[in-house]
Amino acid sequence: MSVHHTQAERLRAAATALQDQPLSLQQLFRLHGRAGPGALLVVLAVPCLLPVPGAGMLLSMGMVMVAWMIWRYYPRLVMPRKVGRFQLSPSMARRALNTLAWLYEKASRVMRTRQRWWLQPGHRVWLAPFVAAMALIIFLPIPFGNVVPAAALLLIGLGLVFEDGLAMLSGVVLGVVLLAVLAALAGGAAHWAPELWAAWPLRPQ
Repeated sequence: MSVHHTQAERLRAAATALQDQPLSLQQLFRLHGRAGPGALLVVLAVPCLLPVPGAGMLLSMGMVMVAWMIWRYYPRLVMPRKVGRFQLSPSMARRALNTLAWLYEKASRVMRTRQRWWLQPGHRVWLAPFVAAMALIIFLPIPFGNVVPAAALLLIGLGLVFEDGLAMLSGVVLGVVLLAVLAALAGGAAHWAPELWAAWPLRPQ
């Protein structure tokens, strides 16, 4: 049995053992054992895909801290203390644990060690700004704006856990496409804003 299947079983067992107590992100991170720095991105990204009120704004700040740690210390990372104190309710914790276990089980079918060139420590010079950019988008109050950047960071995190450079590259491509779309929308808004303002009937004279 692979290490990742064992880890999935550990998470499912923790979900089963969880009673009426909340689960902190620090505890969730520790359950990953020695999965590596990718586990931290996975732990921070998954709650952003769930309907947890306020999770995006709080965890995005944690992601900025992760970006700083990647810049300074990659490949060694630890859970930021303030972020680690964030607690999931018992029902949400069980859902998060089972979701993570499901992710590891499904990812193990397609992910494997390959294209490790993308995982070299020297890549922190672009990986850190990229993680910070995704965190900023998650922080912004955009309807359903958490999903795509969180998915990009999730792919990168899984790529680091499985040492799969292709998965990491897929996450980067997804994030770059998102940035391009947002840039195009911002450019279009800047282009049309003066004309809309001139045509607005209630503008001050």
